[in-house]
Amino acid sequence: MQLSYKKIGETGKSIIILHGVFGFLDNWLTVGKTISEQGFQVYLVDQRNHGRSPHGGGLDYQTFANDLKEFLEQQNISDPILLGHSMGGKTVMEYAVKFPGTYEKLVIADIGPKAYPIHHAKILKGLNAIPINEIENRQQADAALESYEPIPAVRQFLLKNLYRKDEGGFGWRFNLPLLTSDMANVGKEIVSEKPVEIPALFMRGDKSDYILDEDWDGILKIFPHAQLATIENSGHWIQAEQPKAFVKTLIEFLT
Repeated sequence: MQLSYKKIGETGKSIIILHGVFGFLDNWLTVGKTISEQGFQVYLVDQRNHGRSPHGGGLDYQTFANDLKEFLEQQNISDPILLGHSMGGKTVMEYAVKFPGTYEKLVIADIGPKAYPIHHAKILKGLNAIPINEIENRQQADAALESYEPIPAVRQFLLKNLYRKDEGGFGWRFNLPLLTSDMANVGKEIVSEKPVEIPALFMRGDKSDYILDEDWDGILKIFPHAQLATIENSGHWIQAEQPKAFVKTLIEFLT
């Protein structure tokens, strides 16, 4: 699997950043550039079935973790810092469990190892309701999605995946049929028989319910050297809602 990626910076410790579900590497360009200016070499990666990476194969964390391992080998990256948001965070956790001794630190943004119920059903219904082969512009797609997702910022985030095909018309960067059929896999629990003895930072938004206080003991069972940072005035998309606080917290942990 040849994953799509963008490299920012030529020197410094390597940081691999994995996006969440419905996302792609472009969502991280501004934050990635800011991190690179702090002396790090940043790799923004599209996970399979997202962004410009190939569609196909599974939508599960074992597959994603294997893809990450293959990517690191292809790029000759050793002992990187692994950072993942939401679905990307679960990929990082699965990789950490499966491939110990191949990374230096972990950063998990607003997700825990526990199982999560499907909560994107209405968004998926809305995305499938967009007549992708008939629309002539993004405004028509936005209008079709509005009755399923009332928040303009969320619609804008989702519709960034809409692109004009070379042969004409529009297409999706994510694999919408697979996301629709296999979304339950995105919420699957990450399990480990042994603790991960590596420093890990878990960040959460104070307005998000993805990492609750009562989840912390479960996180420490797998990641006993974990730290928890709560970013104020932020929901699930910490890096987009509070980018300065996100980067500041990240750099403090890494240095």
